Amino acid sequence: MNKFISNHKMQVAALIPAAGIGSRMKADCPKQYLKVAGKTIIEHSISALLKQPRICQIIVSLNKDDIFFHQLAIAKNPKIKTITGGCQRADSVLAGLNYLSDNLQLDPCWVLVHDAARPCLHQADLDSIIHFIDSQQSSYGGILAAPVRDTMKRSIQGKIDISHTVERSELWHALTPQFFPLALIKNCLTQALAQKAVITDEASALEYCGYHPQLLEGRVDNLKVTQPEDLMLAEFYLSRAL
Repeated sequence: MNKFISNHKMQVAALIPAAGIGSRMKADCPKQYLKVAGKTIIEHSISALLKQPRICQIIVSLNKDDIFFHQLAIAKNPKIKTITGGCQRADSVLAGLNYLSDNLQLDPCWVLVHDAARPCLHQADLDSIIHFIDSQQSSYGGILAAPVRDTMKRSIQGKIDISHTVERSELWHALTPQFFPLALIKNCLTQALAQKAVITDEASALEYCGYHPQLLEGRVDNLKVTQPEDLMLAEFYLSRAL
């Protein structure tokens, strides 16, 4: 059996890397602090995690110059702990993993890594993750993901001309939360960063180290707010859920 896995019910913590500045939004504050449906984006993202009773603690990795988070009412929730993140997302995630390893008296433990700018996470998807953690005892973890529906094109390198159509039957959009045994993701991410590997999400750190996390199909409306037009779509989804 995988040495990172135990047979009893797993303890679960969550980690939100929130040190980014969201430059593509062209806003006056980091995108996670923009408001949709009456709350900031990060409040919606955290609130979804707080509703899941199996999550015992939520670590939020903040920019060292952040002046916004502690002004939010949700920052006073006793389940939430803030730490200083890093220059890149992976650095912020690793800082959170190190904190959990050093301070959380839970062994074994799984960690859910969720984007600060994904405010539309549904409880049904969180419930699926918890069921996965409890039932897949030999798993190395997984990610929420959605099958690609559109025709995919690859461009000629350095140009906007089409090179060819990409077969989409085995392509998935990576979503969050991504969920792994704490010791495993910490070890893989530490190794990948030390070897200067390209890490685009947490699963890619495990892939770099030879592991194969699983795909857990999630809702397609679990969007990441990246561009200004995403705000209206998030507002629509959240308003319908209220």
